[in-house]
Amino acid sequence: MKYQNYSVEQLIKRIEELESLNRVFHEEKEQETRLEFAWSGNLGQWYWYMPTNSVTFNPLKLTTLGYEMSEVEAPIDYQFFTEKLHPDDYEKTMDSMRKHLQGKTPVYEVEYRIRAKDGSYKWYYDRGKITQWDPEGRPQFLAGIVFDITERKAMQAALEQQNRLLEEMSALDSLTRIGKHRALMTQLKSEMAEISRIYRPLSIAIFDIDDFKKVNDTKGHIFGDQVLIEVAELIRKNVRNYDHVGRYGGEEFMVIFPNTEATKAQKVSERIRKVVEKHRFSDGSKITISGGVQQYNGEDATDFIHAADLKLYTAKRQGKNQIVV
Repeated sequence: MKYQNYSVEQLIKRIEELESLNRVFHEEKEQETRLEFAWSGNLGQWYWYMPTNSVTFNPLKLTTLGYEMSEVEAPIDYQFFTEKLHPDDYEKTMDSMRKHLQGKTPVYEVEYRIRAKDGSYKWYYDRGKITQWDPEGRPQFLAGIVFDITERKAMQAALEQQNRLLEEMSALDSLTRIGKHRALMTQLKSEMAEISRIYRPLSIAIFDIDDFKKVNDTKGHIFGDQVLIEVAELIRKNVRNYDHVGRYGGEEFMVIFPNTEATKAQKVSERIRKVVEKHRFSDGSKITISGGVQQYNGEDATDFIHAADLKLYTAKRQGKNQIVV
């Protein structure tokens, strides 16, 4: 580094900075010798001397971002890195540092994304603390360590994606690809709990394929499975995006209609019934469904479903292929 053009004041500050660094290096060396050095990492340590806003660090912190040390003009300031923070991480990172400098937290600790030379972002885990104060008690020198956690974050994202898929798979019926019975019950109880907080109407419909046993007995279970798949798809396509469709059991299906009165749920259910009645399967055959619609009146989930079931049974007794409210 060339000091010929430095003023006396700049030289004094540089000497103070180097003395501070020397003290920290000496302390860390003693800790290493006593096997008490707590931080180790693939990018090494960093040091921020606040009076000159100068940052000293292991070159790995820079080279992992695609830069060479020769490309960067020394001294490197704190903003060299902060200006490369991901926009979504900037305020979080700055807030963590501010709180530590103000004495509100014992250490500065944060995970953030930082822009590399090629425009991509790498994840860093950064941790540091004030190690020296000036005579007035103001923070003067910070020391820390930084880790490149990009690979760990990628693995974490992949794992979260797998968990979401597994959760989705566990909630879906393997045959019809609509909600399982358990998922339906969870959703129904959630909707009922919401009503206790903010009242709004809630209705359900239970559908049953008419004479489904005859379909299985005469055309086989493979064809019967296809009927279930296609009926589930017809129901799903004829409800709103925020309605919940599931296989209640066997050849029975349920639709949960949030914020919907029974009369409106009946209209949708009747549309579903007509669509199924008109639908032709691969062999040209047709089937029908019956349904029962019930609006929630404050009962528990079992009684709520039972009331819809009773209406479904009424539809069956009255000749099938109809919706009863």
